[in-house]
Amino acid sequence: MHTAAETVVSPVSVGLAELIALSNSAHQLQLRPKVIRARQGGQYISRMRGRGMEFDESRPYQPGDDVRNIDWRVTARTGKTHSKVFREERERPVLISVDARQPMFFATRGRFKWVQAARLAALLAWTTHQAGDRIGGEIYSEKGFTEFRPRRGKQSVLRFIRSLSDAVSRPVAEAGDPSMEKIFRRMRRTAHPGSLVIFVSDFRGFDEASERQLARIARHNDVLLLHLYEWLEASLPQRGHYRLGDGERTLELDTGKAALRSNYRQQYHHRVGRLQKLCRRLHMTWLQCATDDDPATVLRSIFGKETVR
Repeated sequence: MHTAAETVVSPVSVGLAELIALSNSAHQLQLRPKVIRARQGGQYISRMRGRGMEFDESRPYQPGDDVRNIDWRVTARTGKTHSKVFREERERPVLISVDARQPMFFATRGRFKWVQAARLAALLAWTTHQAGDRIGGEIYSEKGFTEFRPRRGKQSVLRFIRSLSDAVSRPVAEAGDPSMEKIFRRMRRTAHPGSLVIFVSDFRGFDEASERQLARIARHNDVLLLHLYEWLEASLPQRGHYRLGDGERTLELDTGKAALRSNYRQQYHHRVGRLQKLCRRLHMTWLQCATDDDPATVLRSIFGKETVR
């Protein structure tokens, strides 16, 4: 096992050793519905369903049984009223969808949004493994999708985080520019009812078509939207001339006009506010992580093992 001291920390990339080392921080987390923390920092926390219930057996009806659980087929066959008995599923799929599109490779503080997304996804994957649940999901970019079917075991986590560490260079089978609508539509076909579905993204390009697909996912699954953002996306700096570049193109930014700064800020808050309202309406959980936040601390704020009494 790699230790934190052995990992090389970079603001623009994330290595496999660093993602493996995050398994230690995952011991402080648990993806359980009863861990509901105080709302702070723009969080919106919805009570999760947790593991679903699956049919166990039928037995003779007993006083107090819910009439909605009567097993009518067995009742008709035996002539005596029987009830269905359910038990909690021993495991559930946790599907993590990670955004590796070009806008995620940006930051003026801390580390790239993509690096933060990879660290968050790795922490969630290790937490899932430690709970005995199945881990699956996908990583998507302009090059296409890399999909992981839900499976148990440490090897499934390692396969997932290895793809996170080389997501930019690794060839994928399907090419194209993935819209948010397409991303949600693919996940809707993958996620079986009762799954926990986590989207780690800056949610650029979210529109009405995306909202319809996401609503269908939330109808039968627990959903967590983990929003990555950079402070410059939320608010322009004070008056001045700034130069931004991506290694190929350069952008000159003049923030001298107060109206420009105000309009820029309002557009950002409108986009984020829309997602937050959607989370409330669809009973999804909303959580934000900035490029200079510590991902483990962000997740502990709602998934830490010390519950608020």
